[in-house]
Amino acid sequence: MSEYFSLSDCDVIGFDLDHTLCRYHLKETSRLIYESFTRYLVEHKDYDKDLLTLTPATWDFCFKGLVVDLEDGNLVKLAEDGTVLRATHGTNNLRTEEIIKHYGPKREWKHFNSLNTTFTRSTKYYFYDNYFDLPGALLCGRVVDMLRYTFAFPAVQHVLFVCPSEDAGWYFPSVKRDPGRYLQPCSESVKTWLRSMKSAGKVLLLITSSHSDYCRLICDQILGKDWEELFDIIITNALKPGFFSLVPQQRPFRTLVNDVEESEGLPSLDKPGWYSQGNWPHLHQLLKTMTGNPEPKVVYFGDSMRSDMFPANMFGKWETVMIVEEMEGEGVPRSDAAETYEAQVEPQEKKGKFEDQGMKAPSAPSEQWGSYFVDTHKTPGGDEESQKLTWCCHSIHKYSTMAIPSVESIADLPLDYKFPRFSPNKPCTTGYYPRPPDSLLKKCQSQSS
Repeated sequence: MSEYFSLSDCDVIGFDLDHTLCRYHLKETSRLIYESFTRYLVEHKDYDKDLLTLTPATWDFCFKGLVVDLEDGNLVKLAEDGTVLRATHGTNNLRTEEIIKHYGPKREWKHFNSLNTTFTRSTKYYFYDNYFDLPGALLCGRVVDMLRYTFAFPAVQHVLFVCPSEDAGWYFPSVKRDPGRYLQPCSESVKTWLRSMKSAGKVLLLITSSHSDYCRLICDQILGKDWEELFDIIITNALKPGFFSLVPQQRPFRTLVNDVEESEGLPSLDKPGWYSQGNWPHLHQLLKTMTGNPEPKVVYFGDSMRSDMFPANMFGKWETVMIVEEMEGEGVPRSDAAETYEAQVEPQEKKGKFEDQGMKAPSAPSEQWGSYFVDTHKTPGGDEESQKLTWCCHSIHKYSTMAIPSVESIADLPLDYKFPRFSPNKPCTTGYYPRPPDSLLKKCQSQSS
């Protein structure tokens, strides 16, 4: 395999939607998601209404990559080998001796092998993998704080597994009423980039777990009313990562009539268009026909390790580009196009609204949890410290071809630009564009000094 990756070498270029093509105003969206979860618990499950009250500083707890241990109410941050780097009970930090009491002198989390090899969900733990999940982590922690006794899984079960229909609850109606408050329009450079790939003969693919009406709402807002012309194939309600399942679990594709799925599944996929549900083997057959290549080369852009990177890499054997907004929180600059466009479209009264209140962006480093990429690990005696890659960072290197902070960051580059790819034989800083995050640079510098 070449140590470089280029979009020009790919036959098919696919995208997830949420937090990939579509960037959200994370602070506004996080507040809305937290309120939606919490109002459900308070109004329908008789939880304490104090859960609805938050201070801006509380948001520091929101951190992507945490795992909640549903057996004891602890949230843990893991190293690449499963070592517990940091932990809380509820939202309260566990001291080193408390971590050792829970996880032994080597601080080993017992479910690590299961999570690390399958990324599947479990009744014993839950992995906070994306920005829609993060307010749930904060709410889970606060529920544990309020219980003040042995952790009760049913309490958090309401938080984790209740997903109101898109016309019910609070989240989706709020976004539908005021999409500009939550969604960031794509820059013109991204739209031009998508058109240039299609003009170059690439098959463009959109795969999202969102339903068709919500997908249309988002794309109308971020790409314009003619957005469907940009894509050859649109797949909504894809139910990732199940979309990548093999026989016999795979779901058939279904056609849509006025955003309603036809009851009869399709035996195969024989032409481009807009579909619902589906599976990658049937999609693969269509892509063979469309590209004229018996083994079409596919690259897929996504933001979720569980739903995008791991299954697309392991089962689809696709190239994968992970969107890692945390890079921007560690010194990686935003693209000029994104900065310029946001300055033009964002109302002045909205700027600084949450900064003035002290609310941390969910993608920024956390005082409580540290860096998303690297953390300090102390030996059992507490005498020596070492820098370890986090499990999330290690997973990015293992299952992604490369990582970028946003699609805007590469939209102005030529399609034949050669990106260094992640490789176990290269330094851990290789594979990030436009540059590695600060914590990884410091780790490599300390190792070489």
